[in-house]
Amino acid sequence: MTIRVVVADDQELVRSGFALILDVQEDIEVVAEAADGARAVEAVRRHRPDVALLDIRMPRMDGIEACRTISAESACRTVILTTFDSDAYVYEALHAGASGFLLKDVRRDDLVHAVRVVAAGDSLLAPSVARRLVEQYTAGGPRRAAPDPRLDVLTGRERETLLLLARGLSNAEIAAELVVSEHTVKTHVGNVLAKLGLRDRIQAVICAYETGLVAPASPPPGGFPDAGPSPAPARR
Repeated sequence: MTIRVVVADDQELVRSGFALILDVQEDIEVVAEAADGARAVEAVRRHRPDVALLDIRMPRMDGIEACRTISAESACRTVILTTFDSDAYVYEALHAGASGFLLKDVRRDDLVHAVRVVAAGDSLLAPSVARRLVEQYTAGGPRRAAPDPRLDVLTGRERETLLLLARGLSNAEIAAELVVSEHTVKTHVGNVLAKLGLRDRIQAVICAYETGLVAPASPPPGGFPDAGPSPAPARR
């Protein structure tokens, strides 16, 4: 099946470069390019793509508002392009419905990988992205004396799973940590998402910090794992 993609960035060279990289793949078709968020939304409405690649900073309508509109109106999944050192709205983009994040200096293979992962229904959040996201956009929030009562619906093992998700661990890494099978981990992750009403693992990371399961001002036990050369898909 061909993955249909809309690429939106106000920098023509960046936009065209990403589109060219994706369009030469046998399983990916770039159906439209857009120079701003409003045109990106229009392109999604017209072409009904599987994935929209959105820069955060664009004229007329920024990537966050475009992401929010696209997520509300369609099944199209969104990937946000960011520089992290200057974009102050990444945390808000998560709440807008983003399914993944890429740095704007992303490597060719990682760009293609990300589009395929998100199109398959998974989310993309490399451990280093999780670490920087948490440090920059949740550290200033109020700290809770105890975990939020919303977590009461989780079993003890499901809480452990959520904690490890917040550290950015993959299913295989969680399985090794808990000494269980990957199939069991997949079940735990699915239960966590269902019980807490979360869309994907990215929202689970936010939830872990917002509910006080993990202290936002300090790394969780064992620290945050470093990102590998390619961001790993976050699978349920």
